[in-house]
Amino acid sequence: MLGLVFGLGFVLSFGYWTTNFVEVQRAMAARSMSAAQRTPIIGAFPKMFIPFIVIIPGMIAGVAVPELSGENKAALMAGDSAPSGATFNQALLLLMRDLLPNGVLGVAIAGLLASFMAGMAANLSSFNTVFTYDIWQTYLRKDRPDGYYLRVGRIVTVFATVLAIGTAFIASTYANLMDYLQQLFSFFNAPLFATFILGMFWRRMTPAAGWIGLVSGTFSAVFVFILTESGVWTMPGQGGAFVGAGAAFVVDIVVSVAVTMVTRPKPAAELVGLVYSLTPKENRQREVTGEDAGWYRNPGLLAGIVLVITIVLNIIF
Repeated sequence: MLGLVFGLGFVLSFGYWTTNFVEVQRAMAARSMSAAQRTPIIGAFPKMFIPFIVIIPGMIAGVAVPELSGENKAALMAGDSAPSGATFNQALLLLMRDLLPNGVLGVAIAGLLASFMAGMAANLSSFNTVFTYDIWQTYLRKDRPDGYYLRVGRIVTVFATVLAIGTAFIASTYANLMDYLQQLFSFFNAPLFATFILGMFWRRMTPAAGWIGLVSGTFSAVFVFILTESGVWTMPGQGGAFVGAGAAFVVDIVVSVAVTMVTRPKPAAELVGLVYSLTPKENRQREVTGEDAGWYRNPGLLAGIVLVITIVLNIIF
């Protein structure tokens, strides 16, 4: 229960929207503060209905698809292999095969491939930016021409693509793709969320504390993963990922605070625009003229609508 409420409900859920490279890049590229604030809120509207897209087709496939119904479904529900050789991860593809006519099937496959390509491109671009500018340029090779960093970015993109292909083989070893994703989120998103929160709201936070806390949080999540995989802890499904995310968050906070107390913080002047309390209030207010005018563009109103819909959906389901 602790892993479900704290690990998933707080750490992973909040961390996804605040530390996801794709979301953050879109917010940083926005034309105004108001547009940046609306970026994750607008994305939350379609995201709320993802469970319907995932669950309802699976329920239909359990009845309509022969490879996933009857004794096949019973075997899969028991954790065994289905006699047909199919898995629940293939439910959407099998539904498309059986229910869509040829023309519509082609459009659906094109849309599916386009979504994969868009997601891949966005993540590669984010990885490229973070590595090239935040790591390579900042710590390894400073004050080089723009052309140099452009070449580095291209090399990093090729490397990241090969790495992504390799991780697909790791994902294939999981019975459920969501188990794999939540495990990765517990390794990386959970400690990053803790570092992000501390750095944003605590001016005393130091770079060394952020780095050491981040690494410590990641190792704690990996440690929980090893315990669950070795059978020391028995947590079925995604329970190990949820507990690992909670552990990563707590360890990151504790280690970061401890290291901060023995390291020197940055001058307050260098933190303006990065730490909430040091950023002038007028820089945090949204524009009320031009393209940002209109009540329907108010981030507070949009966030309130998302909150109400989320509460209603949770009460109903």
